Amino acid sequence: MARQDMPKDQFHAVGIIFFILGLGTLLPWNFFITAIPYFKARLIVGTSLTVGLGGNSSGTQRDPAQDEFNFNNWLTLLSQLPLLLFTLLNSFLYQCIPDKVRVLGSMSGILLLFILTAVLVRVEMPPHSFFSITISSVWFINSFCAVLQGSLFGQLGTLPQGYSTLFLSGQGMAGTFAASAMLLSMASGADAQTSALSYFITPCVGTLISIVCYLMLPRMAFFRHYLEQSWQHDPRNELETKAGLLGPEEQSGDQSERPGEKPMLGMANGTLRTLEDISVESSGKGAFALHNGTATSAQNGGPGPERPSVFSVLRKIWLLALCIVMVFTITLSVFPAITATVTSTSESKQWSEFFTPVCCFLLFNMMDWLGRSVTSYCLWPEKRLWLLPLLVGLRFLFVPLLMLCQAEPRTRLPVLFHHDAWFILFMLPFSLSNGYFVSLTMCLAPKQVLPQESELAGAIMTFFLALGLSCGAGLSFLLKALL
Repeated sequence: MARQDMPKDQFHAVGIIFFILGLGTLLPWNFFITAIPYFKARLIVGTSLTVGLGGNSSGTQRDPAQDEFNFNNWLTLLSQLPLLLFTLLNSFLYQCIPDKVRVLGSMSGILLLFILTAVLVRVEMPPHSFFSITISSVWFINSFCAVLQGSLFGQLGTLPQGYSTLFLSGQGMAGTFAASAMLLSMASGADAQTSALSYFITPCVGTLISIVCYLMLPRMAFFRHYLEQSWQHDPRNELETKAGLLGPEEQSGDQSERPGEKPMLGMANGTLRTLEDISVESSGKGAFALHNGTATSAQNGGPGPERPSVFSVLRKIWLLALCIVMVFTITLSVFPAITATVTSTSESKQWSEFFTPVCCFLLFNMMDWLGRSVTSYCLWPEKRLWLLPLLVGLRFLFVPLLMLCQAEPRTRLPVLFHHDAWFILFMLPFSLSNGYFVSLTMCLAPKQVLPQESELAGAIMTFFLALGLSCGAGLSFLLKALL
């Protein structure tokens, strides 16, 4: 096919679809953490009839000091462990199951679990049973998300760079979308049960739209064109992708070689491979870099004379790997486990109800988005990388500052920052620096290695990113005990 005959992405349909798919991959995590006040109040009150999304309850007196389930901590930990698990074990799963089965199976599982969560709003049950079912749903829904993201990253690797950016943009909007849905449900004026039900129905609709969008992809000539290109350069993809994505009429089409149109391959066979898998393969494949927990593809040159080694690449990027672990360890140690427990000291009942959704979740996601956007214009300190761990280390100061705000329950530490303005003042740079440093480390990692080592560098950074998330989630238990 001549370059002038290449199909175009009409109406940017493929880009819009991947934006929606990116949004869908992080909906579960964001919708669950944004609803933390609802879950905690439900566990304390023991009934769904009077519990609103903001955690407020009518007709039932509840003690704010009760927190026997440590729901914030368990939610954070069991949301991040699946990511670490599938980062280590992905090759065993992805090599056996076709793309279409992985993607549609994962999204169907997410949809069913969201439906279960919505149904539980209307079901009365003891707190311990509600806790067990909810936490189990959190584990499985995030396991499905881990498989889903890895599969979509592999397909993104066959497309131009701009589509990875759109996918990342969708993921970045998931938190703001969840917080906005929470605020709209709370402001609707409906009773507590109806408000909570409408909130949890929203991700069901979003996931269903994602499924429809994914089913539309194989019908688009632009997407099929790049899939066919990927088959030429990696024949191992052909059987899996043809069987999983295209119908019989497309599978029998012409697949003649197209010189001069080398595609960008993110992950062979649409998988996130283990470090050992990548290190023993030839180094002339495409590369990918990661951005705030997600992957982007990057084109590189032909085969190199040597195979990349895990340890040789790690020696080049160990500083950035250390920084990404520090960033997420600090963030997940207090967000949302500590920050979601901060209460307003205002006498306004309405402001107190909206305080956590606005000042904790909406503010964090908007400033995190802004921080990631800054790296499009500035990559400081790119020329002085030795400064980066020092700057990231300064974020440890936010841990005691946020713990000394009006976080409840607490039995040991005093409250030094009573006013709501202090909490907002700390959250602004805390969330802004999180987005900036995550994006910065992921952008700089591929630049520290040879082109043929970029894919392995991305896999290493993925592992350390997951490690940082899990470390932060585990540390949150200790910090909560210190309050």
